Amino acid sequence: MALDSLKLSDVLADVATGTLQLPDFQREWKWDDERIRALIATVTLDYPLGVVMALQTNGTSIFRTRTLRGAESAENRVPDLLLLDGQQRMTSLFQALHRDSPVETVDARNKPLSRWYYVDIAKAVGSPADRDEAIVSVPEDRILKTGFNRRDTIDLSTVEGECAAGYFPLHYVFDIQRVNAWHQAFVRVDNANWDRWGEFQEHVLDRMRSFQVPMIKLAASTTMDAVCAVFERVNTGGVPLNVFELLTATYAGNREYVAANGDYYKLPDVWSDIKKKLTSSYPVFGRMEAGVEDGLSSSDFLQAVALVRTWELKQSNPRSAVSCKRRDLLDLPLADFVRLAPRVAEALVWVGTFLERQCIVRAADLPYRTQLVPLAAVRTILDAGTDTDMADELITRWYWCGVLGEMYGGSTESRFTRDVEQLVERLQGNTEVVPDTITEATFAEDRLDTLSTRNSAAYKGIYALLVKQGAVDWYFTEAPLNAARLDEYSVDVRQIFPKAWIDKNCREYSSKASSIVNKTPLSLRASKSMAGSPGGYLKTLALESGVRAEWFDDIVATHLVDPVALHAQDFEAFYVNRAKQLVELVVSTMGKRTVFRGDSDAKGW
Repeated sequence: MALDSLKLSDVLADVATGTLQLPDFQREWKWDDERIRALIATVTLDYPLGVVMALQTNGTSIFRTRTLRGAESAENRVPDLLLLDGQQRMTSLFQALHRDSPVETVDARNKPLSRWYYVDIAKAVGSPADRDEAIVSVPEDRILKTGFNRRDTIDLSTVEGECAAGYFPLHYVFDIQRVNAWHQAFVRVDNANWDRWGEFQEHVLDRMRSFQVPMIKLAASTTMDAVCAVFERVNTGGVPLNVFELLTATYAGNREYVAANGDYYKLPDVWSDIKKKLTSSYPVFGRMEAGVEDGLSSSDFLQAVALVRTWELKQSNPRSAVSCKRRDLLDLPLADFVRLAPRVAEALVWVGTFLERQCIVRAADLPYRTQLVPLAAVRTILDAGTDTDMADELITRWYWCGVLGEMYGGSTESRFTRDVEQLVERLQGNTEVVPDTITEATFAEDRLDTLSTRNSAAYKGIYALLVKQGAVDWYFTEAPLNAARLDEYSVDVRQIFPKAWIDKNCREYSSKASSIVNKTPLSLRASKSMAGSPGGYLKTLALESGVRAEWFDDIVATHLVDPVALHAQDFEAFYVNRAKQLVELVVSTMGKRTVFRGDSDAKGW
């Protein structure tokens, strides 16, 4: 690493020739008019601009590169330097001070602007405190409106008009011939301009021409991981760089792929196609619309690929580790990604089907997005080996232990590794191996009291299990709810004892109103009739559904609800009974006992 001090004019010339370019993971230039004017004022005063950072290439780059905005004519040049920090500053200065074109920027409201930048000579030779006002942004037609209600105009469309107004065009500053010609025209306007020009040259032009840009140059041997880390630490944009963006630029710069295929590898397009195909059949993976995605992310996909690749490497070298940390993603060769990505995509189709069997079909109902990563990796490694009854039983138990034990809420990379290795080993025949997620998972019975929102994986899990175990809707009573009917009936979690009723009739239990114990999956249509007392709305629902009252109680019971307590409007009896049944559901699903409440059972809860 070296620190050089370069003339601004030389740096901008390197931008123009393509000697200095950007790695393609850099985001677009986006400075507004006000910031550009302030930046120019800083340069004219020879105030510090801040250090910029670049990566040396030695004539070849591991990244796909692009020129800075406005230097597109040099795009075929192989750069010597890649700008890691300073893009916004250098692009703004290049466009305003070097190009013979207006700058395409935006105003404070993000409205597009096309601007030329001038310096008011009279103000510039005054107090440095007035320098910001001396830098003038002029419309593309160079007609500047001033004065009260902007009724006065200054015509800068000709050199004569510029000289008469005393507005020097800043894009001339590094072109000596144009500066000299403008100078001659300026002094012809008024002999007094000789002295004013001398002051202007001393206080503005000479400072700009000698302005130094401190540049840290990283050696070409700097690793990708280090480049990424450095970028995130020094980048002034404040938006973290993700691995997917870095790999996008790296894969696009793979010359062997270009030579073999006639075009560069477009990672975002590949991922977009995969995500769209998945979400078209399995909405649980989220959306991918107009470049905006939710649900399963590109980073999740890369992690699954990395897990499979490192698992394969360990089979030939037991000393290597199965892993999907940042460095594993950055070290993922394009050839391996191209080979494994279709297999992982196909595995995710299987994952979507698996989730349907668990009655989890909507992105909002997915307990843990992260748990899909090891699940996809295991399916990719074993393929049809996950289709046996024994495999389905183990994977299902592992999945629900992860959800109900809330095992995937914190740091997950080490758990990914253990789960993949242990699940694969167990499914390949080693019956002594039990995945840590199964052995470590616990469920405390009093956790039910605090499960009140979708922020909890266990909350979503119990909701899905109620559907899976055969709950029948209280309005659409023909058949139990299933994955297909959740959207059709607009099923969501609904309060069994309405909170308003609890607040009015048994306020001491108000804290329990939002618990999952007092909620169950029901259609929107059913919820519209669930007003007032439970005993009253049960009669209404029985009439509306056309089911005899005694049979309707059997339907209520499919939700693990005691209909007797509901008819009696006994919230305490209802809550105790339902909590007990939900605990039994959790126990049977996880295949292990729950943790007892201890002292929290003081009131029988």
